[in-house]
Amino acid sequence: MFVDRVTIEVEAGRGGDGCMSFRREKYVPRGGPDGGDGGDGGSVIVVAEPGVDSLAELVHRKHWKAQRGEHGRGAKCHGANGQDLIIHVPPGTVLIDADGGFMLKDLNEPGAQVYAARGGAGGKGNARFKSATNQAPREHTVGGAPEKRRITFELKVIADVGLLGKPNAGKSTLLSRVSRARPEIADYPFTTKIPNLGIVQIDMDRSMVLADIPGLIEGAHAGAGLGHEFLRHVERTRVLVHLVEPTPMDGTDPIENYRAIRSELSQYDVDLASRPEIVAVSKGELPDAEEVRGRLAEETGGEVLLFSSVTGQGLNELMARAYRLLEQARATEQRTPEAREPRLRPMSAAELSESRSESPS
Repeated sequence: MFVDRVTIEVEAGRGGDGCMSFRREKYVPRGGPDGGDGGDGGSVIVVAEPGVDSLAELVHRKHWKAQRGEHGRGAKCHGANGQDLIIHVPPGTVLIDADGGFMLKDLNEPGAQVYAARGGAGGKGNARFKSATNQAPREHTVGGAPEKRRITFELKVIADVGLLGKPNAGKSTLLSRVSRARPEIADYPFTTKIPNLGIVQIDMDRSMVLADIPGLIEGAHAGAGLGHEFLRHVERTRVLVHLVEPTPMDGTDPIENYRAIRSELSQYDVDLASRPEIVAVSKGELPDAEEVRGRLAEETGGEVLLFSSVTGQGLNELMARAYRLLEQARATEQRTPEAREPRLRPMSAAELSESRSESPS
């Protein structure tokens, strides 16, 4: 099961209480205080783990709690620290405070981690309070309270190149032809409901990750259709390949479809609309493909590629062009390191309201 958004409650462990105790042994007069400290509570740590591909592990468990610290004991025995709770998520996961709507951490690299909730400090035993003027202290402190918060996890697929297009534009078929990925392919809209990734091998030493993103419809920037599920994942890509179907199944105009998607990108995030883009007409074996290609070239004022996943026409040229743009984008990022951190869209009022209404079980 692929899950890319879930809200859970995390709670760290409470610190153990300090102990109030006095040494009482035969032949040991005035043994003095020997109460040990309590152990620190365990923390909740979220780690981006390579190999984890969705947030499905979090769906059926809404409350995650770390172990509390043990209480201190006599003979100056300190309580054991609580064990940390590790939550493994896919690289590309963003943690958002569900109540405040602000970002806690963007785990955009494998191995990145963040303390989602820190454990409470252990209390002090009465042995800590002994002094020259207080030989028999009866003071001790209780363990500290743990952090507790509700967090929304959002997975944004990390890919080099993203395939854009209306439903049935041929994205899944293209991915299956140029990589070993096997996405679901059918002749009805919204066959792809989850992002699919494939590695495209350009030659022995060069490769790139290609993402087939769920189809987009008008109003997606406001959440219509698969809206945010589409746009959330395309945020990570460096290069966009915009596929236009020459004869859409719903009878719409290909040029209007292209304009609609460009409009949705710019309304969701202006930065997306400015990403390097390749416009290509899919299903080049159809009779109207060449005509649509010419119309798109007039619309965009640039070169429009034509390819066919069925016959293989133009596939090598399309992938080579995408890789060249990818190399240019990487070079630009190296010159401007601050651009490597993707700009995150803050949660809208509707999304924030929705996350607050979700009550953890």
